[in-house]
Amino acid sequence: MTAMPLRPLGGSDLLVSAVGLGCNNFGRPGSATEDQPGTDRVLHAAIEHGITLLDTAEMYGYAHGRSEEMMGRALVGRRDQVVIATKFGHAEFTNPDLPGVPPASRRYIRAAIEGSLRRLGTDYVDLYQLHTPDPTTPIDETLAALHELVDEGKVRAIGHSNLTAAQTVAADDAARAGAHPPFVSAQLEYSLLVRDADALLPMLVERGIGLLPYFPLANGLFTGKFTREGGPADSRIMRQRPHVATDAPWDAIEAFRDLAADREVGMLEATMGWLLSRPALASVIAGATTVDQVAQNAAAATAWTPDAEALATIDRLFPPPVGS
Repeated sequence: MTAMPLRPLGGSDLLVSAVGLGCNNFGRPGSATEDQPGTDRVLHAAIEHGITLLDTAEMYGYAHGRSEEMMGRALVGRRDQVVIATKFGHAEFTNPDLPGVPPASRRYIRAAIEGSLRRLGTDYVDLYQLHTPDPTTPIDETLAALHELVDEGKVRAIGHSNLTAAQTVAADDAARAGAHPPFVSAQLEYSLLVRDADALLPMLVERGIGLLPYFPLANGLFTGKFTREGGPADSRIMRQRPHVATDAPWDAIEAFRDLAADREVGMLEATMGWLLSRPALASVIAGATTVDQVAQNAAAATAWTPDAEALATIDRLFPPPVGS
């Protein structure tokens, strides 16, 4: 088994595995990781395959804190082997302990971190991320509160998710002006089908912000398990989101499958290789509910590196935004 590559996370001193583990399925009803034994199997397999970045959030698990609680139990005796990333303050989530409190305010952050630390069974979080923008709270207040957590040793580095390019620049400028620790990561939806973040990559590189893509396999379309006719009956797409498969651009996906086959790799490996070739990309956050999926994702980290010809072909099949 080839060793998992480690990459720096933006301008921080954190090193993260090239492929990370998305932990939103821990506690998800109907999944193989709904219960603790299933979560233990997947999380322990990830560590054994060199996956160190574990990405969760206070809202994951279909109940407040359930994913974090299950991770905390699974990580007993293994905390020093992983980089824990969690999130606070989603605009569409109401924290039952903080009703009506602005989700990026100092009051919210101070309470939310204590809950996450307790559930995760740890004294510190490696990466603490603002989940969505909060238009009601000045970014200076958010940065100052996060600065306190860094000074107290409860957080090693801070990141954000779902901020626009303008919001990212404003936050970085505010951090510099206020002498606060800057956001070192940006978690954005990014895949062959959703390439809006391409326009941000030069700015992320310039400002030392690492990209952490979510939905990198387009909800599973690029695992190689789906065709025009559908996919596994027990998959999340076929059970809950069949339109994802029926509305997909199959001409382009099939041409990409052929490109991968010509290079003797699968669609999953080709997709991971493309993602890992992108500027600013720190780690590909991929979900998994079985040990086999963990092993496949980990192996894909070193399976293929696209050359210039392959990258040009991929851009023709899945064009980036104009001007990026």
